[in-house]
Amino acid sequence: MEPVFKFEVTKVKGDKKYTVQDTVIREIKLEIYVNDRYIGALMGTPVDQIELAIGYLMSENIIENVKDIEKTELKNIDDKIFKVYIKAKVNEKSIDKLDTEGVIVSGCGRGVSTQISKKAIDAKVIKSDLCIDASLLFKEMSEFYTQCPLYEQTGCVHTAKVYIDKDTYFIGEDIAQHNTIDKAVGKALMAGADISKSFLMVSGRLSSEMVAKAVMHQIPILASRTASTCRGVNIADKFGLTLIGFVRGEKMNIYRNPRRINV
Repeated sequence: MEPVFKFEVTKVKGDKKYTVQDTVIREIKLEIYVNDRYIGALMGTPVDQIELAIGYLMSENIIENVKDIEKTELKNIDDKIFKVYIKAKVNEKSIDKLDTEGVIVSGCGRGVSTQISKKAIDAKVIKSDLCIDASLLFKEMSEFYTQCPLYEQTGCVHTAKVYIDKDTYFIGEDIAQHNTIDKAVGKALMAGADISKSFLMVSGRLSSEMVAKAVMHQIPILASRTASTCRGVNIADKFGLTLIGFVRGEKMNIYRNPRRINV
């Protein structure tokens, strides 16, 4: 299925009204099954669905390592529903926790994410000594949107990019902001990339669930062209994440842990 489709719209410009072809993004429901157990559903864009599911499951600590995955299968039920089936070694406690403690996140669409427990703080504190030059982040952020085809076609999706090096990066695009991280990270992990030595760029706000996903994946630097919420800053502070907002031109606001940015 193509992630976009075209239909006619009526445009008004000044005193003129006319009909043109416009490109819009599709929206589907992705149901996730692990070892034949229904985990939940995400609303999203019909591209990179398997990577989205894997990234989501690993961000929730349901699957701890990509090597634990034995088999994946994607089924297109109709033009509105997809199902992904994954056979893997899983953390049953994390599945049970998702069932009992899931919360509705503030990202676009309806997503479910567990909250980071107090007990997980020490285990998930980011100790990476990765440092990057500010000039590299400025350059990559300026090129970010030119590398996102669905955004260029529709202007209606969020984007995320895991940067490993100048030749290796992974893009995630989706109508739901939090899905973009899961897609980009899922691609990177399936390719065998070491994301603990990467930095992550996102197009939207740095809300708590976005920051939490970076922490759960042990990505040391998270940056956006927009702002962070207070809870996002607090999570970054507790977990040692370098959190950066308003990366525009040659300016940025480093909310926490500036030691990883060289100027």
